Amino acid sequence: MSTELLLIGVGILGLIAIFDIMVGVSNDAVNFLNSSIGSRVAPRTTIMVIASLGIMAGVTFSSGMMEVARKGIFHPQFFTMPELLTIFLAVMITDVILLDLFNTYGLPTSTTVSVVFELLGAAVAVSLLKIMQAGDGLVTIVEYINTAKAITIIMGILLSVAISFVCGALVQFFTRLLFTFDYQKRIARYGALWGGVALSSITYFILVKGAKGASFMSKQNVAWINSNTLLLLAIIFVVSAVFLQILQLMKFNILKPIVLIGTFALAMAFSANDLVNFIGVPLAGLHAFKAAMATDNPLSVTMGALSDKVPTETGLLLLAGAIMVATLWLSKKARTVTETELSLSQQEEGNERFESIFLSRAIVRLVLHMTDTVRMVVPQSLRTWVGHRLDPSTAQTVLVNGRKPTFDLLRASVNLMVASAVVSYATSHKLPLSTTYVTFMVAMGSSFADRAWGRESAVYRVTGVLTVIGGWFMTAVIAFTFAGLFAAVIFYGQGFGVIFLVALAGAMIWNAHRKHRAMAEETRKEKVFNLKSVEDPRKSVETTFEHMSFLLKDIRTSLDTALDALFKQNFDRLGVERKRLSKIQQWSNIISANVFKAMRLLDQKGLAVSNKYAQTIRRLQKITDGYRDIVLRAYTHIGNHHKGLLPVQIEELEQVRLQLNDILLEVEETFSRKQTANLDRLREKDAQLRALIAELNDRQVTRIADNSSKTRLSILYFGIIGNAMMLSKQNLELLEIFELSFGAFEKSLDSNS
Repeated sequence: MSTELLLIGVGILGLIAIFDIMVGVSNDAVNFLNSSIGSRVAPRTTIMVIASLGIMAGVTFSSGMMEVARKGIFHPQFFTMPELLTIFLAVMITDVILLDLFNTYGLPTSTTVSVVFELLGAAVAVSLLKIMQAGDGLVTIVEYINTAKAITIIMGILLSVAISFVCGALVQFFTRLLFTFDYQKRIARYGALWGGVALSSITYFILVKGAKGASFMSKQNVAWINSNTLLLLAIIFVVSAVFLQILQLMKFNILKPIVLIGTFALAMAFSANDLVNFIGVPLAGLHAFKAAMATDNPLSVTMGALSDKVPTETGLLLLAGAIMVATLWLSKKARTVTETELSLSQQEEGNERFESIFLSRAIVRLVLHMTDTVRMVVPQSLRTWVGHRLDPSTAQTVLVNGRKPTFDLLRASVNLMVASAVVSYATSHKLPLSTTYVTFMVAMGSSFADRAWGRESAVYRVTGVLTVIGGWFMTAVIAFTFAGLFAAVIFYGQGFGVIFLVALAGAMIWNAHRKHRAMAEETRKEKVFNLKSVEDPRKSVETTFEHMSFLLKDIRTSLDTALDALFKQNFDRLGVERKRLSKIQQWSNIISANVFKAMRLLDQKGLAVSNKYAQTIRRLQKITDGYRDIVLRAYTHIGNHHKGLLPVQIEELEQVRLQLNDILLEVEETFSRKQTANLDRLREKDAQLRALIAELNDRQVTRIADNSSKTRLSILYFGIIGNAMMLSKQNLELLEIFELSFGAFEKSLDSNS
């Protein structure tokens, strides 16, 4: 390898660093945005400005953290410049691919853990290759690798997950017990004292995390802060309590500055600590290159110079901070990751992203048994008092821009306070942990204590948490394995190996981008099914029928595609439609929930619709059942390699498909345009379809008698035409309910006016 190739390799490191910042910020933005966005403490623009200021403040404190990439995981004095470049390139390529993969699926993970295990995997691979070439024993690998650091980080992962959840749950439980969900009056009494505690935790967090890496803080200053912790906390508490009491006298909501200051603090901590994860490795490569070029033999000299403390250029830090801020504002994947955490901690029932699994059901069952046991020990009077204090139904309805926050400001304050306290304590005692793990698990613990995980949603929320936690451990495994593999490719392939891996990374990122775009489109469709207005009764009823038109359109197009695939025996296409079944059922469930919401709203306003309005739920269920039955029958038949439909059967079913499609389309358009339906014409079309099916039944019986249609073909045939007849009937029923609902609604309005 020549010095020119070394320079090119360092340049590639720099370019990859830019992409790594983008994918890293997209994943870690959830750490400092979830509390403020979930509580809707301020307009999104205000939140983003405060987070951006925190990021820019934090990057100037991150210089000291850069040492991790240079000497924290391996001993650089045992590696030459080409070998270090191999390790660094493998790490950066793996990191970009891995973080982008997690971002695509909206799963928050730790950028710290990813880069540490990538460094470990690549360093182990290169060390093993060096040992094999030198003919030494494998035991000598301990000379190359800082194994104690890796073990410490793994223990930090395990401890931070459990401790953060428990702390978040306990603090939220006692805080809610003190203030209740209807907390406005109690905040006015002793909220300033509680807020003083919260701001003490958050402000001390800023001091501890900032002082650790700030260039303007001397060792004496840092030592003084560490040795006078109690005095600092007392001063901050008194000043904060007085400040908040003054705001309270001015009728200002004191929870808002707590949440916004906490957002700034976590954003600052993120950039101060995690910037090393994105540019630490490229900067280490740059410093190694400079050190190597300063010697007579840059290709073979060992890089012991990296063990020395090297200050990071402030200009590079500010440039990296600017890229981080730009990514924060522009990244769509950052919103996807944030939405995952918010969906798992939302106070009310909603569209659950994750399905139930055996382990989550077992955990919920265990917790329910434990709860029943506690009930037997705790006196009834105490249970009643606690239940009243923790009753979510007592919360005042707060709308921000016409929408309810995911959770209230009190829980957002607890999230930030507890996360700050846990990270500050660990940092002051030099205990390794991940900011991502702490903030996520604190948010999950507080939502659990707030009864956000009710009987209707607990198994889905637990599945989501288990999925995210499993992803964290997979991060370590994948990072270690692929960084080691990529290092071996570069070690043997050199320049060609780098070109191959960069091309591979580009292809994988492009594919992930396409996947995310498709997933975002599906998410957009799901959002369509949520009630946009919860204030206007008429609009709520109209919207449920508008949503039905979207659902019927998807059912109609999917059914049409599935039947066409059946006729052509296209198993792959049928597989695609089978995967859509759960999504269609999920949308149907959302519409059903919206019907209940609309009915409750109408009842509150003293209005009414037809008593058949609630029957839309039954009709929708029958429609989805009929659609699912046809798709599954077709998929199973073709998947089991049974004989395809006879040409005459395909011709007959084609007639059924055309007539059914015509009926479904007209019902769909009627709902979409909110126009008066021509029920007589549709009843005539339904009668024609039934007459056709009656005739087809007779023809099929003849084929059964002469044995031209075997048993399985006959079952499939009858199943399709039977479900087609049922789908037509249920669509007509829906249309009649649509007409009756608005007729009754208009009469109700007239009688109230």
